[in-house]
Amino acid sequence: MIPTLHGLRRARPGAPLLVAALVLPSLAAHAQEPMHPVPADRQVILVTGSTDGLGREVARRLAAGGAHVIVHGRNRDRGEALVREIAGSGRGSAAFHAADFGSLDEVRAFAARIRDEYDRIDVLVNNAGIWLARGARQTSADGHELHFAVNYLAGFLLTHLLLDRIPEGGRIVNVASAAQQPIDFDDLTMQRGYSGSGAYARSKLAQVMFTIDLARELEDRNVTVVALHPASLMDTPMVRAAGVRPRATVAEGAAAVLHLIAGEDVVSGEYYDGLERSRAHASAYDDRTRARLRELSEELTGRDRSR
Repeated sequence: MIPTLHGLRRARPGAPLLVAALVLPSLAAHAQEPMHPVPADRQVILVTGSTDGLGREVARRLAAGGAHVIVHGRNRDRGEALVREIAGSGRGSAAFHAADFGSLDEVRAFAARIRDEYDRIDVLVNNAGIWLARGARQTSADGHELHFAVNYLAGFLLTHLLLDRIPEGGRIVNVASAAQQPIDFDDLTMQRGYSGSGAYARSKLAQVMFTIDLARELEDRNVTVVALHPASLMDTPMVRAAGVRPRATVAEGAAAVLHLIAGEDVVSGEYYDGLERSRAHASAYDDRTRARLRELSEELTGRDRSR
């Protein structure tokens, strides 16, 4: 049986949006006794970067709709506080797992813990991200430019490590941005002409390109893969730290993400601007450019496609 979502009402930006449970009787019958069992009629949704900002609001709304939310972030105090808040609400449930996505080894360890505890991830939301608008170029633990590593490579690797946990009818939502710039493959890590905003924009285009490729790869499995620009300059700690005046609310962005998680009209492989289908940067639709990015991503993450 293909999992289905019921009872969704299309929300106005900023309006509350509740997600009804997925019905997964066939998965319940084949559960592998995970360490963290979840009832078959409750969605299991992993939201990366959910201890603050947009991710936190999305996690809270998902739990309010009855989902089990896997909360992720670097700050254990904030993560555990959110889990307690959700537990106290009497709706849904949550568990926290810490990981620094600036390290691919930590991404691998995080994925291993999730695989140990859950036999299914109905929805994966790749939301974790950074925007370092000020300051000098920084690198990850693996030597990659930090925006590219955290915003793109971590999600690329995590998604592939969890693909066999995503059931037929599942969804993958990549939180990208309307800020997109072409990738210079001759200077992938921006050692020349670095700017924080430019690095951020390149990483966000990479997310969209990954979305298009993965949607095609998973078409036969009926897994929906989408990317979106949730809202422009939401009032989040990341935007405020960049010294930019917010132009949208976190509630607007959360409504857009929730629509892609549960909307019946969502089209796999597409890029959304808020609640509407849109067009990404033109280079996202070039097959050769995406193939080159995919090959480099495989190399940089050390992912063995023969697994």
